[in-house]
This record gives sequence, C-alpha cells and structure tokens, in this order.
Amino acid sequence: MRILGLFFSFISFYSCGQIQVVQLEKPKGATYAHAQVEPSIFINPKDTSKIIAGSVLDDYYYSIDGGRTWTSRTMHSPSGVYGDPCMLIDTAENYYYFHLSEGKGGSWLDKMICQKATEIDGKFNGGTFSPPDGKIHDKEWAVVNPKNNEIYMTWTIFDKYNSKNPEDSSFIYFSKSTDAAETWSQPIRISKHGGDCRDGDQTAEGAVPAVGPNGEIYVSWSRNDTLWFNKSLDGGETWMEEETFVSLHVGGWDMKIEGINRCNGMPVTHCDLSDSPHQGRIYVNFADKRNGEDNSDIFLVYSDDGGQTWSEVIKVNQDKSKKEQFLTWMCIDQSNGDLYFVYYDRRKTKDKYTDVYAARSDDGGATFSEVKLTEKPFKPNGFIFFGDYSNISAHKGMIRPIFNRMDDMKISLWTAILYDYHFK
Repeated sequence: MRILGLFFSFISFYSCGQIQVVQLEKPKGATYAHAQVEPSIFINPKDTSKIIAGSVLDDYYYSIDGGRTWTSRTMHSPSGVYGDPCMLIDTAENYYYFHLSEGKGGSWLDKMICQKATEIDGKFNGGTFSPPDGKIHDKEWAVVNPKNNEIYMTWTIFDKYNSKNPEDSSFIYFSKSTDAAETWSQPIRISKHGGDCRDGDQTAEGAVPAVGPNGEIYVSWSRNDTLWFNKSLDGGETWMEEETFVSLHVGGWDMKIEGINRCNGMPVTHCDLSDSPHQGRIYVNFADKRNGEDNSDIFLVYSDDGGQTWSEVIKVNQDKSKKEQFLTWMCIDQSNGDLYFVYYDRRKTKDKYTDVYAARSDDGGATFSEVKLTEKPFKPNGFIFFGDYSNISAHKGMIRPIFNRMDDMKISLWTAILYDYHFK
C-alpha cells in the first residue's frame, strides 16, 4: 500500500448557468510543477455516485457523491508513476490506474504500469506491467470487455524516443489481462507500418481500444497525417495483417494552437454496446485543421460494418466562427448509445482566451447540441505544459467531463455536474 498525501476538496465550485462546475484540488504531495494536466475520469456504471480520476504526474482523485466533492491522493509505485493516466473500473468494481513508468537506472518509460485497488479510497497495489524490452513505451489507453471482464491495453513503443535515425520506428502494441490485471499477455504489434520516433505527425500514436458487442476489439491511431484502423475478432489473439484507412488527418495530430505548449488531435475510438438503433457502430473522434490553419475543429467518423467502410467526416462543434476548437475526447453512454464530447473552444473569444464546451448526440452523430462549461474564459500561456488530452465519462444520463484551466499561469482541474437534460 503505497499511497500518501490525503486531501479533501469540498467547496471549490462555481455555476455556469445551471451547470455546477467543481474544482478538484491537487494532492498536497503532488510532485510535478504543473500538476493536474492530462486528466482521466471514469464513472462506476454499477454505482454512479462513485467516480475516479487521475492526472499528471501522479495524482489520484475519487468522489463518492457523484463528483460534487473529491478526495485526492498521491500515487506511488516501485516502478514510479510518470503520467499519461488512464482510469478504468471493471465489472467486478475493481479500480485501475494505468500510467507510464519512471524506473531507476536507465529504465525510464520502459513498460506500462497498471495499479489496482479493490476499494475506491485509493489503496492501490504496487502495480503489474507489460514486460520491459529496453525501448520507450508511451501513450497507453485501456478498456474493459463487459462480457468477460478482460482488460485490453494499447500503446506506442519507440525504438528510440526522439531519434532522427530513419532506421528507428514507432509501432502500436496490444496486451490483455484475463485475471483482473494480475498478469498481462506478451505485447504484440498490431500496426504493420511504423512511424518515426520524433513524437510528431509522422509518429504512430493515439491508440485507444474499444470493445464491440460480440467482443471485437477495435483500435484507431494516427500516423503520417492519416487515421488508421485494426481489429481483432478473437480477443486480441490475431489481428488484420495490415491496418486500413479511416480518414485523412489533415495537418496531422501534432497541432499548433497559439498559447498551448503542445496540442494533439489524436483519435479516440468507441463502440456502441447499447440496445440503441446504432448498436455496434464504431466511432472515431479527432481534431484537425481541414477547414483552415487557424480554424481547427472537432470531428467524428463512424463505421457500421466493423471498420470496412467509414462515413464522411462529421463536424461536432456547431459554430460558424472559423475559430479554434481542440483537445477533444468522447465517450458513449452505454445505457442508451448517446455520444458525449468535451473540447476547448475559442468561438466567442479573442487573444488566446479559451472556453470549454461539451456536446451531445442522441442520434448516432446525425445532430449535435452543445453547452458551454466555463463561466469565463481563461488565457493559457505557451511556456507552461497544458497536457495532451481532456476526458469525459457518462452513464444513464449522468455526464462528467474533466478539463483544465490556466489562470495567471497556474493550472487547475475541473469537472462539471452535467446531465443529459442540460443539452437542448
């Protein structure tokens, strides 16, 4: 049990219209100078009063009242806790915190770590991990199969991070656990074609796995200004021999947004498991600049035939301002198939000032409604790392986005007490 630094947050909130927005105070033991970026959040589908969240570098948060108040702790592991948090709750109500490693003696980012707790209060074990191979492991994400409780994880492995050598490559890998993260399968490569190792548009990154109604595993990622796709129909044992085309990713995933230290438009993959008319539909959400260098937007594509063909690209944000929207994430309310999105938005602002919006589609991506979550915009400073992603979780009409602000060059972390009736 390696958890230190307990902190409670009860009263940090404001209201944006009828939507209450709640601040998550960082743990007193937070070690990173700009803690709380790259947040992840997950609602317990069996008890929606329980929500967990994580943020860079080693922060853990939990709520037992639906997100109105939060407790925060600092995570520890023998392998280190080094960011890229991904939160997950399985069907047995085990709580998982996936993250990068910070090993000693030259083993930095040498494996993916998954720490597990059986209770929400943050008493996590030391963690299990994918086998180290002497390479750099980055940008993991995970999903649970609700039918058999298996956990699937995908991520990028670099031959040599930031190498300019054309012989060094980046590939997408997959591993699974069939025993609630006690052990992990040997990682297998699921991308035939490699990207470079410079952590930019030509690098293979952004793999987020999704589960289909019959246990299919779907993954999309970005490389060379293109979104790619692979799938497994046998629990990850075998995959298509070669990834297939989803869409152009115009301008690539490494987006230049004024005032943001680094901004990515990496894809997020989900599949509708509900009994909606769109059951089995695969969605890929991303951001790019197809509408202009200073007009990044949020987009969606979908497939109704297991990824063989894809829809035309659909714009999620409904403004006509030709302003920037960026750092998107999506989720599906698996009780009814509704889609929810969160993203940063400059439609009503000038001089880098930024708002946060959420969007909903209750008809499979045919139409969208939006709400603004920020009472007032904030102005980010490009000298401070703002993180690579936001996040959102939803179940039975309860939606909890999680996002950052930067005020007076200080990062803060927020969620919104949001429900389906807030979207008109």
